[in-house]
Amino acid sequence: MLILQTLNRRNGLKAAEVAAATSIPRPTVYRLLETLEGLGFVSRDHSSEKWRPTLQAKSLSSGFRHEDWVTQAAVPEMVRLGREILWPLDLVTFNDHQMEIRESTHNISPYSIDHGMVGVQLPVLDTAGGRAYLAFSREEERAQTLAGLRAKLGLQNPVMLQDGPLMHVLDRCRTLGVGYRKEGYRLSTQSISAPIYSGPRVLACLTVIWTSSALSFEKALDQYRDKLLATARGITDALEQLDVPD
Repeated sequence: MLILQTLNRRNGLKAAEVAAATSIPRPTVYRLLETLEGLGFVSRDHSSEKWRPTLQAKSLSSGFRHEDWVTQAAVPEMVRLGREILWPLDLVTFNDHQMEIRESTHNISPYSIDHGMVGVQLPVLDTAGGRAYLAFSREEERAQTLAGLRAKLGLQNPVMLQDGPLMHVLDRCRTLGVGYRKEGYRLSTQSISAPIYSGPRVLACLTVIWTSSALSFEKALDQYRDKLLATARGITDALEQLDVPD
């Protein structure tokens, strides 16, 4: 139970970090983690080598977070789609005026040039995931988020991005059905991102990233948008079955 409590409080840890936090010898920690994994109470994130509580652990601890629920519901679908399209996928959530990568398939993608992406923080306004989060959030939530971003970044209305006024970009996202990034943040890549919902709230966004020189934006949109949206809907449906609070 001490190990589960520690994992809950710290949002996942490597085995060595669990040993340091609990003063339990490392070999014992490994053995206990493997036992808990066999019982279905913890799982290992192979991207970061961190152990986290699973859905079954929610009956044992009140520290189970929405982010953990998203991770458990999303990872199988991310792996399935990643193996089909080969380009890497990131699952991102809004956190402290930034988008944070919660899960990633970069480590299993043959086309990825990045590794160890879990935990990386990304700008909201210049990424497909951030734009998807803003475009598909409820109006009051979007207004609150933008007010915070303007205060933090010192932005003035109207907010201008490299590819046009922010409101025009968000309208374009809603027309396309996905957030998008064609230029700006990383010139060597482009991306599209689909919202994942908990009730009416955007809980996370699922982003596919490809190399600009290998594929045009229009072709990628044609090939991957419907598959990405279907995967995001599948994760949303899984979350509804888990009865995640809004």
